[in-house]
Parts: sequence; C-alpha cells; structure tokens
Amino acid sequence: MAATAGRVFARAFAAVKTLRPDRPIHPAGLHLRGRLERQGGPFRSGIAWLDAAGNENVEARLSRSIGFPPGWPDIIGLAVRLTVDGGPVDILLASTGMSRAGRYVLRMRRSVGPAALTTMMPYEGTGGPVQLAARTLRPHGRLPAEPRGFRDALGGSEWVLGLYHGRPGAPWQRFATLMLRASAEAADTPVRFDPMQHPIPGAGTYSWTQALREPSYAVARRPVEKQTRRRADQERGGP
Repeated sequence: MAATAGRVFARAFAAVKTLRPDRPIHPAGLHLRGRLERQGGPFRSGIAWLDAAGNENVEARLSRSIGFPPGWPDIIGLAVRLTVDGGPVDILLASTGMSRAGRYVLRMRRSVGPAALTTMMPYEGTGGPVQLAARTLRPHGRLPAEPRGFRDALGGSEWVLGLYHGRPGAPWQRFATLMLRASAEAADTPVRFDPMQHPIPGAGTYSWTQALREPSYAVARRPVEKQTRRRADQERGGP
C-alpha cells in the first residue's frame, strides 16, 4: 500500500513540477542561519545523536508548501541542515498538531508563532519509532508564515524554538533548542534539503516510509533542465 501511495504522490508531484520546474512545492522561502544546542536528558529517544549533548551551526529555510498569496493560510515548512562528522544532516518539519492523532494531520496556518511543526513520518530508533517536533518559544508576538512578512516581523531578533522527540502516542520530550536569525547573505537559499539522502546519524528508516516518500523525492531531485526538456518534447508531441 505504501509503495502504491508513493507512486501516486510521485505522479502528482511530477505534474506540479511541470508548472514549477525549480521548486514544485515550497516555492518561496526565507534563508535562516543559527545554531542547535542539544541538551541531552533523562528521557531517551533510542537515537544516540538526539540523546547526546552537543552544539551545531545550522542553516534553515522557512517556507509555505502550496504558495498561496500572502495572508492566506498555508502549510508551513521548516527545513534544517547541520553538519555531523563532515556530512550534511537534513530535518524537514511541517505544520501539524501535537496531539497523539493531530501530529499526523497537516494544518494550514497564517502565523508561525502558535504552529506545531513535526516530522510526521517516524525515524527508527533502537526502541521503536521516533518523531520530532518544534515549537516557537520566542518572540511571543505574531510571526507571519509568509517569508517576507516573517522577516519584517522578526527584524534583527532571534527566533527560538524548542525541539522535542516522542514515540507515536507518547508525550513529547524536550531535547534541544534551535536559534535562528534571518540570513544577511540572501533572502532565500538554493540549498535543497533531502532527509532521505541526509538522515539523522544513527536513525533508521522504515521500509514503508521510504516507499511512501522516495518516489516524490526522486522527482524533486530531477534536474530542471531535464524536466523542462521533457515538457517541451510533450508539447511537440514527442516522447
């Protein structure tokens, strides 16, 4: 079933990619830089990297999935990249709920502040499945989800989020703090975040989650030039 659903999602993703060859979803974003501080703690996730204390510099991208006009609610996405042992590690979070059932349901939001962001799909730890979540700790004022509005509202302040791990159906446990500022280099970033190719160290991937996600990620990785050429061939009636 997961493989069938994965193929369906990939075909839908490919159709959208013909209209948005560069970024089919999350078309516009805000480039952020900062640091991740892992506190460790008594509540173990079963993934050693999450359970250990440490600090990493990060870059991130805040975006809205569908790309509706500013002011409209949309699914918020936060992609985070850090480097571990010389290699990239990517974590993708989307706006959902935080309850036992709600963490599996995407939710549209206008503001980042009250939004819960989760990985939805679980990682495989030594004790079973593990999900990640993030919630804003400060600033406490309204932070529009639209990238330009978010940047204006944040100004030179720091966006601070608590990071949590939890097993499906179990309470969330705080393990880290993520601190981000708008990048001074550019409003957006060309970085492509891919948790399938750049997983968390020591975290496994369930075969059903890979079957569900990998076909769409493969379409997303397809070079823009190849996608554009295929669309031109189709318009000419070619293969």
